[in-house]
Amino acid sequence: MKTYAVLLLVIAFSLGESLAVNFPDLDKSPLDIALFKKGGDAKIKVLYSRPAKNGRVVFGKLVKYGKVWRTGANECTEIRFYQDVKIAGQEVKAGVYSIFTIPNENEWTFILNSDTDKWGAFFYKEENDILRTNMTVESPKKPIESFSMTFDKTKSGVDLYMAWDNVQVHVPIEII
Repeated sequence: MKTYAVLLLVIAFSLGESLAVNFPDLDKSPLDIALFKKGGDAKIKVLYSRPAKNGRVVFGKLVKYGKVWRTGANECTEIRFYQDVKIAGQEVKAGVYSIFTIPNENEWTFILNSDTDKWGAFFYKEENDILRTNMTVESPKKPIESFSMTFDKTKSGVDLYMAWDNVQVHVPIEII
């Protein structure tokens, strides 16, 4: 009988441990969404992770100049167009794409790529680029601690702004 009771206790404790849920700690580069709505309907949504500066030199060191960057952290940044748009005069069909960039000191290259659900830029393939266009480097009003993306409405659509540390760039998107 004692053996039976001990066996039941062991099973109960083992089962209790196996049913315990271990939640992960907060991600160091949390996921965020930039959303552009018009008339209550979503038009463009960007899903990205927000790495923090944490006292580091960002551009030229952490994010190398002249190299393809996932434009955020973790998985590559994804953008969903709910209708056709134009970027740099090129029509882009509604759908989901990855955003990559190539940062440089005075100018960045903005890249839309058809590959999605990829970790970082490790699997980036230039042959899957939908478009490339250049963006001029500007300075934000104040340094940005965590990488940030937002939309600013224009007459023909929106500008997608990206900023981190003392760097800001934007790409105009025409809603068609």
